[in-house]
Amino acid sequence: MSQPAKTSPRAASAGDSQESAAGTRAAAQRLKMRRELAAAAMELFATKGYEATTVDEIAATAGVARRTFFRHFRSKEEAIFPDHDDTLTRAEAVLDVAPAHEHPLDTVCRGIKEVMKMYAASPAVSVERYRLTREVPALREREIASVARYERLFTRYLLAHFDETDHHDGNDDPLLAEVAASAVVTAHNHVLRRWLRAGGQGDVESQLDHAFAIVRKTFGSGIGAGRTPGAGAGVPSAAVRTEGEVLVAVARTDAPLDEVMRTIEEALKNK
Repeated sequence: MSQPAKTSPRAASAGDSQESAAGTRAAAQRLKMRRELAAAAMELFATKGYEATTVDEIAATAGVARRTFFRHFRSKEEAIFPDHDDTLTRAEAVLDVAPAHEHPLDTVCRGIKEVMKMYAASPAVSVERYRLTREVPALREREIASVARYERLFTRYLLAHFDETDHHDGNDDPLLAEVAASAVVTAHNHVLRRWLRAGGQGDVESQLDHAFAIVRKTFGSGIGAGRTPGAGAGVPSAAVRTEGEVLVAVARTDAPLDEVMRTIEEALKNK
């Protein structure tokens, strides 16, 4: 009886690479089609009005069949948000590969920047989409639903760093985790709306960093304060002690600068 041919590691690796490349191309083609359908939908909504526009017209304007439209979107109001699925995946990837020493709130702030990058990549489209969502309740509801997905993602991430059932006196981590996730999303949306109302002009990244600094100052030092020594994710990145009138800070070489500064600020406040 003949034995099945063995596949060499090199051949297997080449096959995996080809499959990965094919998957990447397919994802890029899918996103391209979604964006083309979205552009067609926005054009028709702007000229004909949302209510008067049909799915058939959107598909025809994009040069595809009706069934192609429904392979990509479930409804016409969903069609003007082609990038949210991809952006949610990228935001989740940021959380998945976060450094162990990074404060979870800082990780969430980095994750939601993927959303702002999506809008900032096409300012004119983003501004027009914002105008449409203000005018059409169905589009506004779809936008709210999309935002809720990000908030759930970040809340799950923060809660995963703490014991949600551990509500002993002095430990408010579970509460702070949920409130902080909402605060990050709210801060992002505040900056985004202000930028869109300004026609997509201005340094939105620095505005976002300023907003996140406020969130970190408000919530960052509180999360983790109620944990007992040795609990949580290992040794802290920075620690401070006083020697007379001198404040001594000790930090790992890979500690984030903003976390070191927050530790020092908290120590100075408590002196």
